Amino acid sequence: MSDTNDREMGIELGDLNDDLEAHDYPVSSEELIEEYGDRELELPKGSETFAEIMEPVEEKTYEGADGVRQDVFNFVGSDAVGRENYSDRGTASDEVGGEDEPESL
Repeated sequence: MSDTNDREMGIELGDLNDDLEAHDYPVSSEELIEEYGDRELELPKGSETFAEIMEPVEEKTYEGADGVRQDVFNFVGSDAVGRENYSDRGTASDEVGGEDEPESL
């Protein structure tokens, strides 16, 4: 596995990240699933295989690892989401009585 942190957007790619970088492109989604489909990707709420995540992808040709990773991020299920409907930012509903309060600097 690479020395860098391979967790991005809640997904731990592990060795798959290095393998995607080293793979010869262009390559079809079908070929990638055949080659790496059994690889487990760790998510905050469990894991999914590369094949499970890429299942919705129609026949597609990838020109590089970035495109593959982007589709993984796009198609991963809600298990990659930590706490759903959570944001560390305040919203208008946080305001008392719906009135704007001055911001303290």
